[in-house]
Amino acid sequence: MNTPKEIIELNMNSAVNKANLKLSRMIALGIMAGMFIALGGAASNTAVHGIADVGIARTVAGVIFPVGLLMIVFVGGELFTGNTLMIMAALDKRIKVTSLLRNLCVVYLSNLVGSLIIDFLVFYSGNLDYSDGALGAYTIKVALSKASITPLKGITSGILCNFLVCMAILMSTAAKEAPGKILGVWFPIFAFVVGGFEHIVANMYYIPIGILAASNPAYTAKAEELYGITAGQLEALDIGGLLQNFIPVTIGNVLGGMVFIGCMLYFINIKCDKN
Repeated sequence: MNTPKEIIELNMNSAVNKANLKLSRMIALGIMAGMFIALGGAASNTAVHGIADVGIARTVAGVIFPVGLLMIVFVGGELFTGNTLMIMAALDKRIKVTSLLRNLCVVYLSNLVGSLIIDFLVFYSGNLDYSDGALGAYTIKVALSKASITPLKGITSGILCNFLVCMAILMSTAAKEAPGKILGVWFPIFAFVVGGFEHIVANMYYIPIGILAASNPAYTAKAEELYGITAGQLEALDIGGLLQNFIPVTIGNVLGGMVFIGCMLYFINIKCDKN
């Protein structure tokens, strides 16, 4: 197993490679990562839509959702939230700040494209028809709760989420064999899902699929029947509601990954040794 300092060194070396990716490869890897995370969200929603107890539902979702990051770790992909750790390589002057920002902006948009592809595929696949449309109704409920989040909750929940996501990435780097990498990813992601924290790339799936579901009268009728969601409430599922979530959650994810994990671990494992 790699030591904490070795983990940071490996991550910084990876950041150099990420910063030097050709634009076309960066976009393709970002799209794939967005698709992987979205598929984890789609699968977990399907599994829990009929579970009334929140604790049990989140536990089940937490068991399933990590598949998205596991696919990225084993197959490859550029994930915005994980790439906030590139701050360590920037602090160590191995990459330029402009290269860091270029990667984050390109990967963010590419993750969005990948997520939207899965949104449309899931919507037109008939997946939301499960349980006589109850999955479609649940999808609307989830999206509505996210689109109605306050800025403070979005930022703080985003910090907590990416604290755990970045720890999952670093813990997977600690292991040299596949079983260790699986466990390294699985437990922190399980914790973030159970905690109900906000992940911007996951929300790139959850909110748009909710907007699509709200366009189906059968799903909206079921949402009113099961959850009391009215037509007036559904008005929050638009571009305004999407941005109300995306902006604070993105800020929170950046702070969680860069400040709480990246900067702190760089200071502890690299800066302190140099001094």
